Amino acid sequence: MPLTFTLDPAVTPALRDGVLDLWTDVSLAGGAVGFVPPVTREEIRPELVRHLVAMAEGRTRLLVGHDADGRVAATAFLTFNTHRLMTHWLWLYTVMVHPRHQGQGYGRDLLAAAADAARTCEGIEAIRLTCRGGTGLERFYASCGYKEVGRVPGAIRVAPGDDRDDVFMLLPLT
Repeated sequence: MPLTFTLDPAVTPALRDGVLDLWTDVSLAGGAVGFVPPVTREEIRPELVRHLVAMAEGRTRLLVGHDADGRVAATAFLTFNTHRLMTHWLWLYTVMVHPRHQGQGYGRDLLAAAADAARTCEGIEAIRLTCRGGTGLERFYASCGYKEVGRVPGAIRVAPGDDRDDVFMLLPLT
């Protein structure tokens, strides 16, 4: 059964907790979403609060996918540029699909829904995102239409002696 996507949902305690649970579960499963295991909900919470503040300030929009049971199963945060020369594209952050739903095409569905959401934003012509090298994510994003446009070798240190590339990807919307 497909996910049901909502852009700019009301931020209720249930939604907040659902996103926090998703972020924790994805991180614990080894997902490249800003943390490495072991990590706790309480360690992730301040980063979620930063995203929620950006939403309240109108700088970020949340796209959330719910599964058939109504649980938060996927998210992506669309963040507008504040630099006056870069307002024609936005960032896609914290792209997550719950581990129990991976391999079912929901990641592709999430990226398609994010592109559709970006197209509703006035003046937005492209989406940029970054991903952690060495995880296969750049191949996945490329299969969804994104093009690698840059790479910073060793920019992400996930552990001592384990540095990964920071890979920049772009999806033109026009």
